[in-house]
Amino acid sequence: MSKRIAIIIGAGPAGLTAAYELLDKTDIKPVVLEATPEIGGISKTARYKGYRIDTGGHRFFSKSPRVMDWWKNILPLQGAPARDDRILKREVPIAQKVYLRDLGEKEKREIEPPDPEKKDRVMLVRQRLSRIYFLRKFFDYPISLSKDTLFNLGLIRIIKIGLSYLWAKLFPIKNERNLEDFFINRFGKELYQTFFKDYTQKVWGVSCQEIKPEWGAQRVKGLSVKRALGHALKRLVTRDKSIEQKRVETSLIEQFIYPKFGPGQMWEEVARLVNENGGEVHMNQKVSDIFYRDNRVYEVEVENPQTKEKKRIKGDFFFSTMAIKDLIEAMGKDVPEEVKCIASGLSYRSFLIVGLLLNQLKIKNQSQIKTVNDIIPDNWIYIQEKEVKVGRLQIFNNWSPYLLADPDKVWIGAEYFCDEGDQLWKSSDQKLVELAKEELSRIDIIQKEDVIDGVVIKVPKSYPAYFGTYDQIDVVKNFLNEFENLFLIGRNGMHRYNNQDHSMLSAMIAVENVVEGIKSKDNIWAVNVEAEYHEEKKSSS
Repeated sequence: MSKRIAIIIGAGPAGLTAAYELLDKTDIKPVVLEATPEIGGISKTARYKGYRIDTGGHRFFSKSPRVMDWWKNILPLQGAPARDDRILKREVPIAQKVYLRDLGEKEKREIEPPDPEKKDRVMLVRQRLSRIYFLRKFFDYPISLSKDTLFNLGLIRIIKIGLSYLWAKLFPIKNERNLEDFFINRFGKELYQTFFKDYTQKVWGVSCQEIKPEWGAQRVKGLSVKRALGHALKRLVTRDKSIEQKRVETSLIEQFIYPKFGPGQMWEEVARLVNENGGEVHMNQKVSDIFYRDNRVYEVEVENPQTKEKKRIKGDFFFSTMAIKDLIEAMGKDVPEEVKCIASGLSYRSFLIVGLLLNQLKIKNQSQIKTVNDIIPDNWIYIQEKEVKVGRLQIFNNWSPYLLADPDKVWIGAEYFCDEGDQLWKSSDQKLVELAKEELSRIDIIQKEDVIDGVVIKVPKSYPAYFGTYDQIDVVKNFLNEFENLFLIGRNGMHRYNNQDHSMLSAMIAVENVVEGIKSKDNIWAVNVEAEYHEEKKSSS
Protein backbone atom coordinates (compact mmCIF):
# COMPACT_ATOMS: atom_id res chain seq x y z
CA MET A 1 0.00 0.00 0.00
CA SER A 2 1.49 3.35 -1.06
CA LYS A 3 2.02 6.05 1.53
CA ARG A 4 -0.57 8.80 1.77
CA ILE A 5 0.54 12.27 0.66
CA ALA A 6 -0.43 15.69 2.01
CA ILE A 7 0.15 18.61 -0.35
CA ILE A 8 0.85 21.80 1.60
CA ILE A 9 0.70 25.05 -0.34
CA GLY A 10 3.07 27.58 1.22
CA ALA A 11 6.24 27.41 3.35
CA GLY A 12 5.25 30.03 5.91
CA PRO A 13 4.42 29.44 9.61
CA ALA A 14 1.10 27.66 8.95
CA GLY A 15 2.33 25.47 6.11
CA LEU A 16 5.52 24.35 7.85
CA THR A 17 3.69 23.78 11.13
CA ALA A 18 1.26 21.50 9.29
CA ALA A 19 4.16 19.60 7.70
CA TYR A 20 5.93 19.17 11.04
CA GLU A 21 2.75 18.06 12.83
CA LEU A 22 1.94 15.52 10.10
CA LEU A 23 5.39 13.96 10.44
CA ASP A 24 5.11 14.00 14.24
CA LYS A 25 1.62 12.53 14.55
CA THR A 26 0.84 10.55 11.39
CA ASP A 27 2.34 8.34 8.69
CA ILE A 28 1.29 10.87 6.03
CA LYS A 29 4.12 12.33 3.97
CA PRO A 30 3.99 16.15 3.69
CA VAL A 31 5.05 17.76 0.42
CA VAL A 32 5.39 21.53 0.82
CA LEU A 33 5.13 23.70 -2.30
CA GLU A 34 6.41 27.28 -1.99
CA ALA A 35 6.00 29.74 -4.86
CA THR A 36 9.01 31.87 -3.89
CA PRO A 37 12.70 31.04 -3.34
CA GLU A 38 12.46 31.94 0.38
CA ILE A 39 11.27 30.11 3.48
CA GLY A 40 8.97 31.79 6.00
CA GLY A 41 6.44 33.86 4.03
CA ILE A 42 5.91 37.22 5.72
CA SER A 43 7.87 35.76 8.68
CA LYS A 44 11.04 35.36 6.63
CA THR A 45 14.40 36.89 7.50
CA ALA A 46 15.84 38.76 4.51
CA ARG A 47 19.62 39.08 4.17
CA TYR A 48 21.72 41.94 2.82
CA LYS A 49 25.53 42.14 2.97
CA GLY A 50 25.67 40.25 6.26
CA TYR A 51 22.75 42.18 7.79
CA ARG A 52 19.37 40.61 8.45
CA ILE A 53 15.89 42.12 8.15
CA ASP A 54 12.83 40.96 10.08
CA THR A 55 10.08 41.69 7.53
CA GLY A 56 7.27 43.05 9.64
CA GLY A 57 8.61 42.61 13.15
CA HIS A 58 7.76 39.30 14.84
CA ARG A 59 7.59 38.96 18.60
CA PHE A 60 7.51 35.28 19.54
CA PHE A 61 4.85 35.44 22.22
CA SER A 62 1.58 33.56 22.55
CA LYS A 63 -1.16 32.99 25.10
CA SER A 64 -1.08 29.37 23.94
CA PRO A 65 1.33 27.24 26.02
CA ARG A 66 1.24 24.73 23.17
CA VAL A 67 2.70 27.25 20.73
CA MET A 68 5.26 28.59 23.22
CA ASP A 69 6.49 25.06 23.97
CA TRP A 70 6.55 24.23 20.23
CA TRP A 71 8.79 27.21 19.47
CA LYS A 72 11.17 26.44 22.36
CA ASN A 73 11.39 22.83 21.23
CA ILE A 74 12.67 23.95 17.81
CA LEU A 75 14.98 26.70 19.11
CA PRO A 76 15.83 26.17 22.81
CA LEU A 77 15.97 29.06 25.24
CA GLN A 78 19.33 30.74 25.85
CA GLY A 79 21.47 29.35 28.65
CA ALA A 80 23.83 32.33 28.79
CA PRO A 81 23.59 36.08 28.11
CA ALA A 82 23.48 37.34 24.52
CA ARG A 83 26.13 39.75 23.21
CA ASP A 84 24.31 42.94 24.22
CA ASP A 85 23.19 41.43 27.54
CA ARG A 86 26.87 40.90 28.40
CA ILE A 87 27.96 44.38 27.35
CA LEU A 88 25.20 46.03 29.38
CA LYS A 89 25.43 43.54 32.27
CA ARG A 90 21.68 43.10 31.78
CA GLU A 91 19.84 40.39 33.68
CA VAL A 92 17.57 38.22 31.52
CA PRO A 93 15.87 34.87 32.19
CA ILE A 94 18.39 32.10 31.55
CA ALA A 95 17.47 28.45 31.02
CA GLN A 96 19.00 26.19 33.67
CA LYS A 97 17.85 22.99 31.95
CA VAL A 98 16.60 22.36 28.41
CA TYR A 99 14.60 19.32 27.26
CA LEU A 100 13.84 18.71 23.59
CA ARG A 101 11.54 16.16 21.99
CA ASP A 102 12.61 14.90 18.58
CA LEU A 103 10.11 14.49 15.75
CA GLY A 104 8.02 11.35 16.22
CA GLU A 105 9.46 10.60 19.67
CA LYS A 106 7.42 10.51 22.88
CA GLU A 107 10.21 11.11 25.37
CA LYS A 108 12.28 14.27 25.78
CA ARG A 109 16.05 14.39 25.99
CA GLU A 110 18.12 16.85 27.98
CA ILE A 111 20.63 19.10 26.22
CA GLU A 112 23.02 21.73 27.49
CA PRO A 113 21.32 25.17 27.48
CA PRO A 114 22.84 26.95 24.46
CA ASP A 115 25.13 29.95 24.73
CA PRO A 116 24.11 32.39 21.94
CA GLU A 117 27.73 33.50 21.57
CA LYS A 118 28.69 29.92 20.69
CA LYS A 119 25.52 28.28 19.28
CA ASP A 120 23.14 29.42 16.56
CA ARG A 121 20.15 27.22 17.35
CA VAL A 122 18.91 29.37 20.22
CA MET A 123 16.03 31.56 21.29
CA LEU A 124 16.78 34.87 23.01
CA VAL A 125 14.71 36.65 25.66
CA ARG A 126 14.17 40.26 24.55
CA GLN A 127 12.68 43.29 26.24
CA ARG A 128 9.64 44.75 24.48
CA LEU A 129 9.35 48.46 23.87
CA SER A 130 7.11 49.93 21.20
CA ARG A 131 6.29 53.62 21.18
CA ILE A 132 4.32 56.12 19.14
CA TYR A 133 6.17 59.01 17.52
CA PHE A 134 3.83 62.00 17.32
CA LEU A 135 4.40 65.75 17.51
CA ARG A 136 8.13 64.86 17.42
CA LYS A 137 7.70 63.22 20.81
CA PHE A 138 7.44 59.67 22.12
CA PHE A 139 4.24 58.24 23.58
CA ASP A 140 3.68 54.82 25.13
CA TYR A 141 2.23 52.14 22.90
CA PRO A 142 -0.46 51.24 23.62
CA ILE A 143 -1.19 54.77 24.74
CA SER A 144 -1.23 55.18 28.53
CA LEU A 145 -2.08 58.03 30.85
CA SER A 146 1.46 58.35 32.20
CA LYS A 147 2.94 61.66 33.28
CA ASP A 148 4.92 61.83 30.01
CA THR A 149 1.73 61.33 28.00
CA LEU A 150 -0.08 64.01 29.98
CA PHE A 151 2.80 66.45 29.55
CA ASN A 152 3.27 65.77 25.83
CA LEU A 153 -0.42 66.05 24.96
CA GLY A 154 -1.13 69.13 27.02
CA LEU A 155 -4.00 69.94 29.34
CA ILE A 156 -6.60 70.84 26.68
CA ARG A 157 -6.15 67.60 24.73
CA ILE A 158 -6.23 65.56 27.94
CA ILE A 159 -9.51 67.12 29.02
CA LYS A 160 -11.03 66.47 25.58
CA ILE A 161 -9.84 62.85 25.66
CA GLY A 162 -11.24 62.28 29.14
CA LEU A 163 -14.63 63.81 28.37
CA SER A 164 -15.04 61.97 25.07
CA TYR A 165 -14.10 58.67 26.74
CA LEU A 166 -16.74 59.21 29.42
CA TRP A 167 -19.27 60.06 26.71
CA ALA A 168 -18.43 56.84 24.86
CA LYS A 169 -18.95 54.81 28.03
CA LEU A 170 -22.23 56.51 28.87
CA PHE A 171 -23.62 56.60 25.32
CA PRO A 172 -21.91 53.84 23.28
CA ILE A 173 -22.69 53.27 19.63
CA LYS A 174 -25.15 50.37 19.84
CA ASN A 175 -24.62 48.89 16.40
CA GLU A 176 -20.94 48.90 15.47
CA ARG A 177 -21.02 49.18 11.68
CA ASN A 178 -17.33 49.80 11.05
CA LEU A 179 -13.89 50.09 12.63
CA GLU A 180 -14.42 53.74 13.52
CA ASP A 181 -17.41 52.77 15.69
CA PHE A 182 -15.34 49.99 17.27
CA PHE A 183 -12.50 52.38 18.23
CA ILE A 184 -14.81 55.14 19.48
CA ASN A 185 -16.68 52.72 21.76
CA ARG A 186 -13.45 51.56 23.36
CA PHE A 187 -11.34 54.70 23.47
CA GLY A 188 -13.62 57.69 22.89
CA LYS A 189 -13.76 59.92 19.82
CA GLU A 190 -10.91 62.26 20.78
CA LEU A 191 -8.40 59.49 21.52
CA TYR A 192 -9.49 57.71 18.32
CA GLN A 193 -8.91 60.83 16.22
CA THR A 194 -5.56 61.53 17.89
CA PHE A 195 -3.93 58.09 17.80
CA PHE A 196 -5.96 55.67 15.66
CA LYS A 197 -7.67 57.38 12.72
CA ASP A 198 -4.77 58.65 10.59
CA TYR A 199 -2.43 55.75 11.32
CA THR A 200 -5.06 53.14 10.48
CA GLN A 201 -5.80 54.91 7.20
CA LYS A 202 -2.07 54.95 6.47
CA VAL A 203 -1.92 51.19 7.00
CA TRP A 204 -5.04 50.27 5.02
CA GLY A 205 -5.31 53.07 2.47
CA VAL A 206 -9.02 53.55 3.21
CA SER A 207 -11.10 55.29 5.86
CA CYS A 208 -11.89 53.46 9.12
CA GLN A 209 -15.53 53.81 8.07
CA GLU A 210 -14.87 51.37 5.20
CA ILE A 211 -13.27 48.66 7.37
CA LYS A 212 -15.35 46.03 9.13
CA PRO A 213 -15.26 46.09 12.96
CA GLU A 214 -14.04 42.47 12.98
CA TRP A 215 -10.52 43.80 12.32
CA GLY A 216 -10.57 45.46 15.72
CA ALA A 217 -11.67 42.22 17.34
CA GLN A 218 -8.77 40.42 15.64
CA ARG A 219 -6.02 42.92 16.46
CA VAL A 220 -7.03 45.05 19.45
CA LYS A 221 -8.61 42.14 21.33
CA GLY A 222 -9.05 42.79 25.05
CA LEU A 223 -7.22 46.10 25.11
CA SER A 224 -9.13 49.07 26.51
CA VAL A 225 -8.45 52.26 28.46
CA LYS A 226 -9.65 50.51 31.63
CA ARG A 227 -7.32 47.54 31.18
CA ALA A 228 -4.36 49.72 30.20
CA LEU A 229 -4.85 51.77 33.37
CA GLY A 230 -5.16 48.59 35.42
CA HIS A 231 -1.93 47.27 33.94
CA ALA A 232 -0.13 50.56 34.69
CA LEU A 233 -1.28 50.50 38.32
CA LYS A 234 -0.30 46.84 38.68
CA ARG A 235 3.21 47.60 37.38
CA LEU A 236 3.69 50.04 40.25
CA VAL A 237 3.33 47.13 42.67
CA THR A 238 4.69 44.12 40.78
CA ARG A 239 5.77 42.97 37.34
CA ASP A 240 5.27 39.62 35.65
CA LYS A 241 8.82 38.68 34.64
CA SER A 242 7.88 35.19 33.47
CA ILE A 243 8.23 34.44 29.78
CA GLU A 244 4.61 33.26 29.61
CA GLN A 245 3.09 36.49 31.12
CA LYS A 246 -0.27 34.69 31.21
CA ARG A 247 -2.16 37.49 32.96
CA VAL A 248 -0.94 40.28 30.68
CA GLU A 249 -2.77 41.47 27.55
CA THR A 250 -0.73 40.64 24.43
CA SER A 251 -0.39 44.35 23.54
CA LEU A 252 1.02 45.06 27.01
CA ILE A 253 3.68 42.34 27.33
CA GLU A 254 7.11 43.47 28.50
CA GLN A 255 9.29 40.73 27.05
CA PHE A 256 9.21 38.05 24.38
CA ILE A 257 11.38 35.32 22.95
CA TYR A 258 13.11 35.76 19.60
CA PRO A 259 15.31 33.60 17.33
CA LYS A 260 18.97 34.62 17.27
CA PHE A 261 18.84 35.39 13.54
CA GLY A 262 15.26 36.63 13.29
CA PRO A 263 11.93 34.91 12.60
CA GLY A 264 13.02 33.24 9.38
CA GLN A 265 15.51 31.15 11.36
CA MET A 266 12.60 29.37 13.04
CA TRP A 267 11.03 28.38 9.73
CA GLU A 268 14.32 27.53 8.04
CA GLU A 269 15.01 25.17 10.94
CA VAL A 270 11.53 23.60 10.69
CA ALA A 271 11.99 23.15 6.93
CA ARG A 272 15.31 21.40 7.60
CA LEU A 273 13.68 19.06 10.11
CA VAL A 274 10.83 18.28 7.68
CA ASN A 275 13.28 17.42 4.89
CA GLU A 276 15.45 15.28 7.18
CA ASN A 277 12.51 13.30 8.55
CA GLY A 278 10.84 12.11 5.37
CA GLY A 279 8.95 15.18 4.19
CA GLU A 280 9.72 17.38 1.19
CA VAL A 281 9.96 21.17 0.87
CA HIS A 282 10.12 22.47 -2.71
CA MET A 283 10.85 26.09 -3.53
CA ASN A 284 9.82 28.02 -6.68
CA GLN A 285 6.74 25.82 -7.12
CA LYS A 286 3.67 27.97 -7.71
CA VAL A 287 0.32 26.16 -7.70
CA SER A 288 -1.42 27.25 -10.89
CA ASP A 289 -4.28 24.71 -11.19
CA ILE A 290 -6.25 22.64 -8.70
CA PHE A 291 -8.20 19.57 -9.82
CA TYR A 292 -11.17 18.16 -7.94
CA ARG A 293 -14.32 16.05 -8.23
CA ASP A 294 -17.01 14.77 -5.87
CA ASN A 295 -16.05 17.30 -3.18
CA ARG A 296 -12.46 16.08 -3.05
CA VAL A 297 -9.26 17.64 -4.36
CA TYR A 298 -6.99 15.04 -5.95
CA GLU A 299 -4.22 16.85 -7.83
CA VAL A 300 -2.45 20.20 -8.30
CA GLU A 301 -0.41 21.56 -11.17
CA VAL A 302 2.66 23.59 -10.25
CA GLU A 303 4.83 25.87 -12.33
CA ASN A 304 8.36 27.06 -11.69
CA PRO A 305 8.15 30.87 -12.09
CA GLN A 306 11.75 30.98 -13.36
CA THR A 307 11.93 28.04 -15.77
CA LYS A 308 8.16 27.88 -16.61
CA GLU A 309 8.40 24.10 -16.18
CA LYS A 310 5.05 22.54 -15.18
CA LYS A 311 4.20 19.27 -13.43
CA ARG A 312 1.26 17.64 -11.66
CA ILE A 313 1.30 16.22 -8.14
CA LYS A 314 -1.37 13.96 -6.65
CA GLY A 315 -2.30 14.03 -2.98
CA ASP A 316 -4.69 12.61 -0.40
CA PHE A 317 -4.94 15.77 1.69
CA PHE A 318 -4.44 19.41 0.79
CA PHE A 319 -3.56 22.28 3.14
CA SER A 320 -3.72 25.73 1.60
CA THR A 321 -2.10 28.92 2.89
CA MET A 322 -2.35 30.68 -0.47
CA ALA A 323 -4.59 33.74 -0.76
CA ILE A 324 -8.24 32.70 -1.11
CA LYS A 325 -8.51 34.90 -4.21
CA ASP A 326 -5.71 32.92 -5.88
CA LEU A 327 -7.03 29.57 -4.64
CA ILE A 328 -10.45 30.10 -6.22
CA GLU A 329 -8.85 31.28 -9.46
CA ALA A 330 -6.71 28.12 -9.55
CA MET A 331 -9.83 25.96 -9.15
CA GLY A 332 -11.00 27.00 -12.60
CA LYS A 333 -14.25 27.43 -14.50
CA ASP A 334 -16.41 25.01 -12.51
CA VAL A 335 -16.46 27.28 -9.45
CA PRO A 336 -19.91 28.91 -9.03
CA GLU A 337 -20.04 32.45 -10.44
CA GLU A 338 -21.08 33.99 -7.11
CA VAL A 339 -18.07 32.42 -5.38
CA LYS A 340 -15.74 33.63 -8.15
CA CYS A 341 -17.11 37.15 -7.95
CA ILE A 342 -16.74 37.41 -4.17
CA ALA A 343 -13.26 35.87 -4.16
CA SER A 344 -12.04 38.21 -6.89
CA GLY A 345 -13.29 41.18 -4.84
CA LEU A 346 -11.30 40.29 -1.73
CA SER A 347 -8.70 42.96 -1.00
CA TYR A 348 -5.17 42.75 0.35
CA ARG A 349 -2.72 45.33 1.60
CA SER A 350 0.97 44.93 0.85
CA PHE A 351 3.99 46.55 2.42
CA LEU A 352 7.63 47.20 1.72
CA ILE A 353 10.48 47.79 4.10
CA VAL A 354 13.47 50.01 3.43
CA GLY A 355 16.53 48.86 5.38
CA LEU A 356 18.91 51.71 6.18
CA LEU A 357 22.41 51.27 7.60
CA LEU A 358 23.61 54.30 9.56
CA ASN A 359 26.54 55.49 11.61
CA GLN A 360 24.12 56.92 14.16
CA LEU A 361 20.60 58.22 14.71
CA LYS A 362 19.84 61.90 15.16
CA ILE A 363 17.19 61.19 17.78
CA LYS A 364 18.71 60.46 21.18
CA ASN A 365 17.91 57.99 23.92
CA GLN A 366 16.23 60.00 26.68
CA SER A 367 14.74 56.95 28.40
CA GLN A 368 16.06 55.19 31.47
CA ILE A 369 16.71 52.03 29.44
CA LYS A 370 20.36 51.26 28.76
CA THR A 371 21.33 50.22 25.23
CA VAL A 372 24.52 49.46 23.33
CA ASN A 373 25.94 52.75 22.00
CA ASP A 374 22.99 54.45 23.76
CA ILE A 375 20.65 54.25 20.77
CA ILE A 376 16.89 54.54 21.36
CA PRO A 377 15.66 51.29 22.98
CA ASP A 378 12.57 50.59 20.84
CA ASN A 379 11.87 47.41 18.87
CA TRP A 380 9.59 49.41 16.62
CA ILE A 381 8.09 52.88 16.49
CA TYR A 382 4.66 53.78 15.13
CA ILE A 383 5.05 56.94 13.06
CA GLN A 384 1.92 59.06 13.57
CA GLU A 385 3.25 62.20 11.87
CA LYS A 386 0.79 63.09 9.10
CA GLU A 387 3.27 64.68 6.69
CA VAL A 388 5.15 61.44 5.93
CA LYS A 389 4.11 58.16 4.34
CA VAL A 390 6.33 55.94 6.49
CA GLY A 391 4.13 54.02 8.91
CA ARG A 392 6.47 52.19 11.24
CA LEU A 393 10.16 52.03 12.05
CA GLN A 394 12.09 49.02 13.30
CA ILE A 395 15.38 49.25 15.19
CA PHE A 396 16.96 45.88 14.38
CA ASN A 397 19.77 46.38 16.95
CA ASN A 398 17.14 45.94 19.66
CA TRP A 399 15.52 42.81 18.19
CA SER A 400 18.79 40.87 18.23
CA PRO A 401 22.42 42.00 18.12
CA TYR A 402 23.06 39.09 15.74
CA LEU A 403 21.05 40.76 12.95
CA LEU A 404 24.00 43.14 12.44
CA ALA A 405 27.30 42.45 10.70
CA ASP A 406 28.85 45.46 12.48
CA PRO A 407 27.54 46.00 16.03
CA ASP A 408 28.73 49.63 16.04
CA LYS A 409 26.33 50.58 13.24
CA VAL A 410 22.61 51.33 13.49
CA TRP A 411 20.40 49.08 11.35
CA ILE A 412 16.78 50.22 10.91
CA GLY A 413 13.78 49.36 8.74
CA ALA A 414 11.27 51.95 7.52
CA GLU A 415 7.94 50.28 6.71
CA TYR A 416 5.56 51.57 4.05
CA PHE A 417 2.04 50.24 3.49
CA CYS A 418 0.81 50.17 -0.10
CA ASP A 419 -1.21 48.31 -2.69
CA GLU A 420 0.53 45.87 -4.98
CA GLY A 421 1.05 47.69 -8.27
CA ASP A 422 0.45 51.23 -6.99
CA GLN A 423 2.91 54.10 -7.50
CA LEU A 424 4.82 53.41 -4.27
CA TRP A 425 5.06 49.68 -5.01
CA LYS A 426 6.35 50.31 -8.55
CA SER A 427 8.97 52.86 -7.45
CA SER A 428 12.59 51.86 -7.98
CA ASP A 429 14.65 50.71 -5.01
CA GLN A 430 16.82 53.81 -5.35
CA LYS A 431 13.79 56.13 -5.16
CA LEU A 432 12.40 54.25 -2.15
CA VAL A 433 15.71 54.48 -0.29
CA GLU A 434 15.82 58.21 -1.01
CA LEU A 435 12.19 58.57 0.14
CA ALA A 436 12.94 56.87 3.47
CA LYS A 437 16.04 59.00 4.00
CA GLU A 438 14.15 62.20 3.21
CA GLU A 439 11.11 61.40 5.38
CA LEU A 440 13.04 60.19 8.43
CA SER A 441 15.27 63.25 8.15
CA ARG A 442 12.23 65.55 7.90
CA ILE A 443 10.80 64.25 11.19
CA ASP A 444 14.18 64.50 12.97
CA ILE A 445 14.94 60.80 13.42
CA ILE A 446 18.06 60.63 11.19
CA GLN A 447 20.45 62.87 9.30
CA LYS A 448 20.88 61.96 5.64
CA GLU A 449 24.67 62.17 5.80
CA ASP A 450 24.73 59.36 8.39
CA VAL A 451 23.19 56.83 5.95
CA ILE A 452 25.78 54.35 4.65
CA ASP A 453 23.62 51.97 2.59
CA GLY A 454 20.04 50.91 1.91
CA VAL A 455 17.98 48.02 0.55
CA VAL A 456 14.30 47.43 -0.25
CA ILE A 457 12.26 44.28 0.51
CA LYS A 458 8.70 44.01 -0.86
CA VAL A 459 6.07 41.71 0.66
CA PRO A 460 2.86 41.30 -1.41
CA LYS A 461 -0.49 40.39 0.14
CA SER A 462 0.81 40.96 3.66
CA TYR A 463 -2.53 41.89 5.18
CA PRO A 464 -5.90 40.40 4.18
CA ALA A 465 -8.30 43.33 4.28
CA TYR A 466 -11.63 43.66 6.06
CA PHE A 467 -13.26 45.61 3.23
CA GLY A 468 -13.99 44.92 -0.45
CA THR A 469 -16.22 41.83 -0.57
CA TYR A 470 -15.14 40.67 2.88
CA ASP A 471 -18.68 40.92 4.26
CA GLN A 472 -19.68 38.11 1.84
CA ILE A 473 -16.70 35.85 2.53
CA ASP A 474 -18.88 33.20 4.21
CA VAL A 475 -20.20 32.26 0.74
CA VAL A 476 -16.65 31.42 -0.35
CA LYS A 477 -15.82 29.78 2.96
CA ASN A 478 -18.88 27.52 2.80
CA PHE A 479 -18.03 26.47 -0.76
CA LEU A 480 -14.45 25.54 0.18
CA ASN A 481 -15.48 23.80 3.40
CA GLU A 482 -17.43 21.27 1.31
CA PHE A 483 -14.13 19.76 0.10
CA GLU A 484 -13.53 17.24 2.85
CA ASN A 485 -9.78 16.85 2.20
CA LEU A 486 -9.03 20.56 1.73
CA PHE A 487 -8.01 22.60 4.78
CA LEU A 488 -7.59 26.38 4.75
CA ILE A 489 -4.97 27.51 7.28
CA GLY A 490 -2.90 30.59 8.05
CA ARG A 491 -3.39 34.30 7.48
CA ASN A 492 -4.05 34.43 3.73
CA GLY A 493 -5.38 30.89 3.63
CA MET A 494 -8.26 31.99 5.87
CA HIS A 495 -8.28 35.68 4.84
CA ARG A 496 -7.94 36.57 8.49
CA TYR A 497 -5.45 39.00 10.04
CA ASN A 498 -3.94 36.34 12.29
CA ASN A 499 -0.72 36.59 14.21
CA GLN A 500 1.93 33.93 13.69
CA ASP A 501 0.77 31.84 16.65
CA HIS A 502 -2.86 31.76 15.50
CA SER A 503 -1.75 30.72 12.02
CA MET A 504 0.17 27.87 13.63
CA LEU A 505 -2.81 26.83 15.76
CA SER A 506 -5.04 26.66 12.69
CA ALA A 507 -2.53 24.23 11.16
CA MET A 508 -2.26 22.14 14.33
CA ILE A 509 -6.03 21.78 14.58
CA ALA A 510 -6.34 20.92 10.88
CA VAL A 511 -3.84 18.07 11.36
CA GLU A 512 -5.76 16.90 14.42
CA ASN A 513 -8.92 16.80 12.30
CA VAL A 514 -7.13 14.52 9.83
CA VAL A 515 -5.90 12.25 12.63
CA GLU A 516 -9.33 12.03 14.29
CA GLY A 517 -11.38 11.92 11.08
CA ILE A 518 -13.25 15.15 11.88
CA LYS A 519 -14.91 16.44 8.72
CA SER A 520 -16.20 19.78 10.05
CA LYS A 521 -13.84 22.75 9.70
CA ASP A 522 -15.58 24.80 12.39
CA ASN A 523 -12.85 24.29 15.00
CA ILE A 524 -10.21 25.61 12.57
CA TRP A 525 -12.23 28.77 11.90
CA ALA A 526 -12.78 29.21 15.64
CA VAL A 527 -9.07 29.97 16.19
CA ASN A 528 -8.54 33.62 17.23
CA VAL A 529 -12.22 34.51 17.30
CA GLU A 530 -12.82 37.24 19.87
CA ALA A 531 -15.70 35.68 21.83
CA GLU A 532 -16.39 38.82 23.85
CA TYR A 533 -16.76 40.89 20.67
CA HIS A 534 -19.12 38.45 19.04
CA GLU A 535 -21.24 38.31 22.18
CA GLU A 536 -21.51 42.10 22.02
CA LYS A 537 -22.59 41.90 18.38
CA LYS A 538 -25.20 39.27 19.24
CA SER A 539 -26.69 41.27 22.09
CA SER A 540 -26.85 44.51 20.10
CA SER A 541 -28.44 43.03 16.98
